[in-house]
Amino acid sequence: MSRTIFCTFLQRDAEGQDFQLYPGDLGKRIYNEISKEAWQKWMAKQTMLINEKKLNMMNPEDRKVLEKEMINFLFEGKDVHIEGYTPPEA
Repeated sequence: MSRTIFCTFLQRDAEGQDFQLYPGDLGKRIYNEISKEAWQKWMAKQTMLINEKKLNMMNPEDRKVLEKEMINFLFEGKDVHIEGYTPPEA
């Protein structure tokens, strides 16, 4: 059973997450405001960030860096800057 939410990232109604994907209050906010589609966009960026910056998810500092980028991307409207990556022309 899918749920529809107003996705603050896409600025429209969209299919919400099936369950909370991230812990704590931030996770609740993502669950309530970020659609599956927007989360997929973030997951692609996250993979590029982890690879480029060689982040280790066991390292709390690296997780903080990633969380900050996630908040900027999902809620602040800031794209992730990846060295040497040029987005394809739309």
